[in-house]
Amino acid sequence: MEESALRAVASPRRREILRLVWDDEVSSGDIASHFDVSWPAVSQNLRVVESAGLVRARKRGTTRLYRADRARLGPLETVLTQMWGSDLDRLAELAETEEKRRRR
Repeated sequence: MEESALRAVASPRRREILRLVWDDEVSSGDIASHFDVSWPAVSQNLRVVESAGLVRARKRGTTRLYRADRARLGPLETVLTQMWGSDLDRLAELAETEEKRRRR
């Protein structure tokens, strides 16, 4: 998995977005309703996960619908599914450590 994907799953908010779109196609408005932050903040996070290739988006009229790209998430799917049941924060720590290591 490339660095942008690891960086994307390092954020708790983006992990929650992935949870929301894991099994179903969800509108951006429905995604935003799960967070206590501004629409631009949610939109920015959606752009990050989409740019990393972790979700696919399509337009239906004026609505954008998002769904996890399971093929792209293939290397992480089993791990993410197991960790969502237990401790996804450990993956975030690993991704953040890797990002810091690469910046040096």
